[in-house]
Amino acid sequence: MAGLLCSVVVGLIVLLSVGFSEARDYLVGGKADAWKIPTSDNADSLNHWAQNSRFLIGDSLVWQYDAATDSVLQVTKRDYVTCNTSSPIETYTGGQTKVKLEQYGPHYFISGAQGHCDKGQKLIVVVISDRHHRHIAVSPAPSPAETEGPAAAPAPAPTNGARSLSGGLLLTVALGAVLGLVM
Repeated sequence: MAGLLCSVVVGLIVLLSVGFSEARDYLVGGKADAWKIPTSDNADSLNHWAQNSRFLIGDSLVWQYDAATDSVLQVTKRDYVTCNTSSPIETYTGGQTKVKLEQYGPHYFISGAQGHCDKGQKLIVVVISDRHHRHIAVSPAPSPAETEGPAAAPAPAPTNGARSLSGGLLLTVALGAVLGLVM
């Protein structure tokens, strides 16, 4: 009986630990048609959406847009502020774009269509480090005005494996405590 209980507990630990390491795909703006020039009543809707989301290393942003009329450019902070489309870090086309967030810090995106950025079609996403995720998960992301520094922080960041290890370790300790009470 104890062997069966131990097998069940180990199986639960493995299954639950996998959940801690899964990266998420985020549809930009929360809906398929969000990557467009915002209307006057929701001029900052993309950044409002981003501020209400928690992005971790390994997560991905997904854009859906009309490839014939638009694109996505990843740019520096300066190019974001000035809507400069001439020297992007990356250019994404094709109507279905997926960008994996591999470093913590701010990431800046603007529309590649002429004049769209000037009309508000741009986005700042702040990727929080795993260390900060545990401590500030309930506080809002910094506003674009508060965000300083390059588009990608130079320091290496923890991987999803580190997130999985810490979550799995916590789960193992908790389950061990429960089993100690049961037996």
